[in-house]
Amino acid sequence: MADDITPAERLLNLVIALLNTSSRMTKEQVRSSVAGYETESTEAFERKFERDKDALRDLGIPIVTVQADGRSDEIGYRIDPDAYTLGDLELSPAELAVLSLASGFWRDAALAKDADRALTKLRAVAEGSAADDLAVGLVPRVQPAGQGVPVLLDAILERRAVRFTYRAAYTGEVTEREIEPWRVRTRGAGWYLYGFDRGRGEPRSFRLNRVLSRVKAVGPAGVYEIPADALDRMDGSDRESRPEREAVLAVLPERAVALRLRALEPRTEDEGLHPDRDVLRVPFRSTMELGYEIAGYGPAVLVLDPPELREVVLTRLRAAAALAEGAARG
Repeated sequence: MADDITPAERLLNLVIALLNTSSRMTKEQVRSSVAGYETESTEAFERKFERDKDALRDLGIPIVTVQADGRSDEIGYRIDPDAYTLGDLELSPAELAVLSLASGFWRDAALAKDADRALTKLRAVAEGSAADDLAVGLVPRVQPAGQGVPVLLDAILERRAVRFTYRAAYTGEVTEREIEPWRVRTRGAGWYLYGFDRGRGEPRSFRLNRVLSRVKAVGPAGVYEIPADALDRMDGSDRESRPEREAVLAVLPERAVALRLRALEPRTEDEGLHPDRDVLRVPFRSTMELGYEIAGYGPAVLVLDPPELREVVLTRLRAAAALAEGAARG
């Protein structure tokens, strides 16, 4: 039974149990009554229970240690309902707009439904509908991460290795990788896994859209620890090696807010090129990523330079037009 329950389900079961206990729950009571622990050996249970308590505390859930009442030397645990209960929410339009932007990252089928449901509930307590207007043009353009994300998140929580088939970016070589996962995060328009590659014997990063097979958890849990400097290592691997370039764009007034926020000071020679538009200079490194972003604005943004960026945008728009035409005919 415990093997059929995911770490997220087990954590939820633990929260429900500790929140509804009348006084406290000892470790033995948790082990015998909370789904996800009952078939564990004593040693495995101790490790899993300690990891789960730390995980809940990291999430801000107040687990209280309760001393014995004189009849037993064993301490117990519970969640203080008063500290756990969320107070009344009063969200301003700007605050809701930030949450709307965050929900834009969860485009995968496995996560989008939960994000949309949560955002719908939060809109009910927000002040009016102005938040939608504040977020226009700022929604993050992140490619879908695939169905492997839930498996990876569970593996990170359990400190368990994963295995998958991966296609290298530069050589195209397809190999099977076994990784001790540290973090899943976005960079640019893509999703990345960071962890220790057992086959290579060193930390590596993997773009999730290059994973060709299903991601599978392998081996026992609790077999490794995430290094304390993991975030520093990841930030180091994130440093962009491509040189920064500059795009010259003609933008309709009051449109493309995200591009305007990144724009540099205009040059004298840009003035007067398009009297009905604002000419912006926007720094970028990835032609493909900026091209996809600009295409999302449609006719509101024209690419004046460089030519290869303009071609990426035109290719994207032509493909969208072809899809729309095919749908109309069908």
